[in-house]
Amino acid sequence: MVVNRAEQRAATRRALLAEGQRRFAADGYHHVVLADVAQAVGVTKGAAYHHFDSKAGLFRAVVAQVQHDLGERVAAAAEQHGDLWEQLRAGCRAFLAAGTDPAVRQILLLDAPTVLGWDEWRALDEQSSARHLAEALTALTEAGIIADQPVEPLARLLSGGMNETALWIARGGDPQAAEQALDRLLAGLRATPAAGRPTAAESA
Repeated sequence: MVVNRAEQRAATRRALLAEGQRRFAADGYHHVVLADVAQAVGVTKGAAYHHFDSKAGLFRAVVAQVQHDLGERVAAAAEQHGDLWEQLRAGCRAFLAAGTDPAVRQILLLDAPTVLGWDEWRALDEQSSARHLAEALTALTEAGIIADQPVEPLARLLSGGMNETALWIARGGDPQAAEQALDRLLAGLRATPAAGRPTAAESA
């Protein structure tokens, strides 16, 4: 079977990404050498530079891939539930649980903010997990499950808190304690019967 050059390039890029992710997760950004990544997948250092320009370029692509995968993991956990509230809880729990994943821990939570800078790291986060969170909060607000309020500041507060908590878990924090704290925090967001609506006694 003849493999065209475009397919070969795509296969090489996938292999470099996979090997780069494995090494960045295991060794940390500063201990990875691009030439070693290239050698491990059977291509020249020049080929690696052709695809990613530099080690930082490879790392940036790996971060984007890990962020995308995490967003998909969060969305998949949420989609297992039909109830909007349970979708939010499941998605948030899946995000926190990712703090124990070596790739998420080392690449996203420890190295990415310092290597890429806060602004770029936040932009990548907003394209994946934070976007899913904002969509879930919007649906809950429109359904009246969460009291009517601006979604963007709420999403940023929750996203920032969960990023910090996932980092805490990555550094040895108790995942079960984090889940319990999350449930208490989310419970405070639920609209009560009196929120914006008269009670039965007031209506009488």
